[in-house]
Amino acid sequence: MEKSIYAGFWIRALASIIDTIIMVVPMFMFLASIYPDYFSSELDPGARMYRGPIDVAVQLGVPCFYTILFWRLKGATPGKMIVEIKIVDAKTLLEPSVPSLIGRYFAYFVSTIPLCLGFLWVAWGKDKRGFHDKLAGTAVIYPGRVK
Repeated sequence: MEKSIYAGFWIRALASIIDTIIMVVPMFMFLASIYPDYFSSELDPGARMYRGPIDVAVQLGVPCFYTILFWRLKGATPGKMIVEIKIVDAKTLLEPSVPSLIGRYFAYFVSTIPLCLGFLWVAWGKDKRGFHDKLAGTAVIYPGRVK
């Protein structure tokens, strides 16, 4: 039996966990250096989410910039590169366009809305594409398995 060229749910989840660690640790260390009470549990719960404009810019901007930049330059984030998977145009299996990559990033929000079903759909769909992939016209593949 020939293996699928499409990357499934668990390998993509692992890549996401790796990317989160790569992004979050330095990001929070930076924010803690600016806001000394950043990890304080004594603050009002509403004040814990964002401490100021730098915090908002870093927490929203860094993941967006990091993700889209790596997708554009390498076809994958470091997490995807480590597990050897890549984002491609679903029809041609070639490099996706920049607007498609930007749309894919923001389509992640659509994938989370209905109980993260857009991400879980990767486990059920024949072509292993989540809602964000379908909206952006992308697929995640194992490049070494493409003939």
